Amino acid sequence: MDKVAFIGLGAMGYPMAAHLARRFPTLVWNRTFQKALKHQEAFGSRAVPLEEVAEAGVIFTCLPTTKEVAQVAERLLPHLRPGTHWVDATSGDPEESRRLAQRLREKGVVYLDAPVSGGTAGAEKGTLTVMLGGPEEAVERVRPYLAYAKKVVHVGPVGAGHAVKAINNALLAVNLWAAGEGLVALVAQGVSAERALEVINASSGRSNATENLIPERVLTRAFPKTFALGLLVKDLGIAMRVLEGEKAPSPLLRLTREVYEMAKRELGPEADHVEALKLLERWANAEIR
Repeated sequence: MDKVAFIGLGAMGYPMAAHLARRFPTLVWNRTFQKALKHQEAFGSRAVPLEEVAEAGVIFTCLPTTKEVAQVAERLLPHLRPGTHWVDATSGDPEESRRLAQRLREKGVVYLDAPVSGGTAGAEKGTLTVMLGGPEEAVERVRPYLAYAKKVVHVGPVGAGHAVKAINNALLAVNLWAAGEGLVALVAQGVSAERALEVINASSGRSNATENLIPERVLTRAFPKTFALGLLVKDLGIAMRVLEGEKAPSPLLRLTREVYEMAKRELGPEADHVEALKLLERWANAEIR
């Protein structure tokens, strides 16, 4: 098996790279290099300067946006070897990822967009879902290296993975906000949010928001910071570009983006995405309990 490398040891990347290090010789790099050294000590990976990442046959990236991935790629370009496969787990932009794939192809490097779903809990457990965009043969080449995944789906050509991820996160936003609106109204009528969710989660209105996010974060008032509101707003913007590019009707998703933009302005981009419901509570002058 090839040596692998992982760039970007954030909330998702850190545990994802740990799963790789348990199975393969793994190089790690992070902009804050101390974090790479910490990963090396904890999991037996090897913290290296960015240029040495090019030694790996399979390079993984998990960065905030495709812009950062492209910047790293430009720095690595003189060092990359033909035949290298680049697996981008960033929640990125389909059009930008297609441009990056072309840029890397000039060096003989095969790029696949491979964003993930499952959150930090899934990253830690190694149960993430990966949606892959790229050529079939490249997908099969990298599949054995996806040590952090429980489910891997080849969704189409380069860019398709990022498009599916953006739409998935847009649906997350819709479900979360809609559930919040409904629960605020029920609480105002004297219904316990916990009892209401007991019914909803045994009925047709259930979603990940009602089954997991609201019970674990809103009812408890815990609001752990696992996925920043600013990143969800970024994904909503990508989803809108996908829809607009295909001239697809999107009144509901357009409105959803606007309310989350409002929540980001009110609460700040570093707030957890579930904290968007605090804005609803503020408007209603009531807590979802």
